Amino acid sequence: MPAPRLRPTLVLRNAAVATCDAGPSDAGLLAGAAVAVDERLVGWVGPEVDLERACDLDGARVLDAGGRLVTPGLVDSHTHLVFGDRGERAEEFAARAAGRGYLETSRSGGGIAATVAATRAASDEALLAAAEQRAMRLLSQGVTTVEVKSGYGLSAAEELRLLRVVHELARRLWDRLAVVPTLLAGHAVPAERAGDRAGWIREVAESVVPAAARERLAVFCDAFPEEGALSLDEARAVLGAGKAHGLVPRLHADQLSRVGGAELAAELGCAGADHLEQVDEAGIAALARAGVVAGLLPVSTLFLRLPAFAPGRRLLDAGVPVAVATNVNPGSAMSENPSLALSLACLGNGLTPAEALVAFTAGGAHSLRLPEVGRLAPGMQADLVLWGCRSLEHLAWHMGTSHALLVVKRGRVAHRADPGTAADCAGV
Repeated sequence: MPAPRLRPTLVLRNAAVATCDAGPSDAGLLAGAAVAVDERLVGWVGPEVDLERACDLDGARVLDAGGRLVTPGLVDSHTHLVFGDRGERAEEFAARAAGRGYLETSRSGGGIAATVAATRAASDEALLAAAEQRAMRLLSQGVTTVEVKSGYGLSAAEELRLLRVVHELARRLWDRLAVVPTLLAGHAVPAERAGDRAGWIREVAESVVPAAARERLAVFCDAFPEEGALSLDEARAVLGAGKAHGLVPRLHADQLSRVGGAELAAELGCAGADHLEQVDEAGIAALARAGVVAGLLPVSTLFLRLPAFAPGRRLLDAGVPVAVATNVNPGSAMSENPSLALSLACLGNGLTPAEALVAFTAGGAHSLRLPEVGRLAPGMQADLVLWGCRSLEHLAWHMGTSHALLVVKRGRVAHRADPGTAADCAGV
């Protein structure tokens, strides 16, 4: 007796479907295919010619993709969406364009310290409203899951306040965009604690981390070992405390200098080690052995005018799982543009368009330890994007513009582009 046909709630047919379910270098592209959604989950994916044998379309909302590309929703695994912009850092950008370096700016009172001052001065509602606007710009360009860090409070009370803002952001956007919170109290040592570094690290480990875990305000604990920020031992202490309280460690690693961040991420079993512009072969080997996801953040590399992009090709070839993310933040990646990050992952990090797409979907999900998103397969959460273009190569080639025509979150339409606002497409 044949199995009963699926009765889907939503169907995208006549599509080029990239399942991102076939490995890091294979987008799993199916030409002339369809995706059937069963309420909140993917119910069926396969050739268009088999759709009506597999599915009873009565009662389903059926959309003809017109041969366009359908992919999983993008998973943005590294952002700093919550910050005050009263003291926006546009002047720093102008100084950088004139040749001033990031560390020089930080030493003179700019950098993270400038954003901390603006963030502390902003109300909860102002921070939330600005973060929501940034998040909606990501959604409109195909992001369905986003990680959001604290890190611009840099006191016990302020870091917890920022996590509560992230929590409220997640509540407001739950039906359109999933928000994953990360504690980044280990972003830097606050200026007022410069003479008591050990005391600040102790307060983070013994007060901030336990409170964040107790109130369930964060899933991850992050740190930034770098000149002008934390030492490697300080980062180890912060992440060790996080692990002891059930927070999954992740790390900003080897961005501006080779400090051994990749090895620390491997030592601690971090979910992700992000940046990696300065990683060397020993660091790559350590990441591969430990299975740590390498987070490529190429918009920052461009924004800071760094001499080299992270070696994405070498990381992949060594067997390191790779993610691509935007790193939206006011100092080193002021851009809510996944398209730009996708293209730069190819042009700077050395990935193919297929590898970049997988890294921005399944790779991001791997980094955030979310096995239910990032791929299109039966039983997966129904997060998907209908793009205006017809090939994944086009998605990377036409850079810096929004191609997202329709964004679906948990089986429901979360965003539809206004006519003419998504590139290379007419309306559906």
